[in-house]
Amino acid sequence: MASLEYISYSPRLIKVRDNNLVWEEANRNKVINLPQIVWSDNTTWSEVNLWALDQIITLNRSIKTVKSNMSHLLAYAKWLESESIKWWYFPDRYSERCLTLFRGFLINCRNTGEIAPSTTTQRMNAVIKFYKWAKEKELISSDIKMWEERVVGIKVTNSFGFEQSLRIISTDLAIPNRSIVRTIHLEDGLLPVSASAIKNILSLASNKASIELTLMLKLGFFTGIRIGSITDLKIGTLKNSITIPGTELTGISIGPGARPPVNTKFGVSGTVPIPDVLLGQLMEYSVSTRRLLRQSQATEENQDLLFLTRYGNPYQSENRSVVNVEMHRLRSIGVKEGVKVLQGFHFHRTRATYATELIKVALSYMPVAEAIQFVKEACLHKDESTTMQYIKFIEANKMISEAANSFTEAFQGLILTDV
Repeated sequence: MASLEYISYSPRLIKVRDNNLVWEEANRNKVINLPQIVWSDNTTWSEVNLWALDQIITLNRSIKTVKSNMSHLLAYAKWLESESIKWWYFPDRYSERCLTLFRGFLINCRNTGEIAPSTTTQRMNAVIKFYKWAKEKELISSDIKMWEERVVGIKVTNSFGFEQSLRIISTDLAIPNRSIVRTIHLEDGLLPVSASAIKNILSLASNKASIELTLMLKLGFFTGIRIGSITDLKIGTLKNSITIPGTELTGISIGPGARPPVNTKFGVSGTVPIPDVLLGQLMEYSVSTRRLLRQSQATEENQDLLFLTRYGNPYQSENRSVVNVEMHRLRSIGVKEGVKVLQGFHFHRTRATYATELIKVALSYMPVAEAIQFVKEACLHKDESTTMQYIKFIEANKMISEAANSFTEAFQGLILTDV
């Protein structure tokens, strides 16, 4: 399967010296960690890799933007290999072209909830941008008709409140960022799982996955902490925890304002409640022989990280995420063993599950306004609107459930009637 690798690239200039052309480094202090796509047969996708370089050198794109684009092209490369299709395959029949087929695949993934609508749009846009660039650079024949272009008018309001119309060129392959008509979406468009599903997932993980992934899943399900924060938890984070009186919970501080600091989305700082039992398991793991051996291989800056790979590296870094690899393996095992909930399961669903259950409990004991504030602080939501999505989700699903039960009671007699 295709993979994303990184190379250290130093920008260079061609100069004439003693009547000879020589390469010189443009900036000795500037080294770019450039993403490159490698096919499963270990050959490089040269055209896409040149596009990544051109975005930085010519278009002056940020490395973050380039990495995002390349991650989308990696997904496309994996799909091409899985379907045994070449990236330049554009037969006369429109429905058989590689881009047309990939568009259909993305829409199906969006409709089944495997990919968020926004990600679907961004992924198709990134692929189209690459093909436009390849055609401009004559890396693919200009005679090939890959899509139909169309002019789209959009209205933009300026800072003075005046509207103006802009005309932009789009293609018939573009996928609108359109929500799917179904139950209300939560964060990142992912839905929670049931209590029985949690038990099945954790049971399978404890038997088939590493103890690190099992503990991470527990943190996701029982604290709602995002994976980016979980992989940045420190031993000091656990040691500096504060007991919450009258409960079996302890508060751990995360965010840039915590000591030690822990990465959070949007840089939000706060205290997250964690069950005492889970905190005890984490403390026990932190001094285990398994973790100490990993710590001995870590650099000084990483030694305080709670979770380290067997080589002493962080689980999640700028270049890769070991968690994604382990989750992919666990999903594959789960599908084989009949754990249906793992089909299309993503780690972030642990957070959606935690927030949904927490808001249910909070609404049982406090007014709506206080419940929203409580969950907002516990989940470190940046805005109350995010927390409100969970309220709407619970209400919508309750009504759907009641309507379904009423429908069944009203018509089950007709279903059972002999025809």
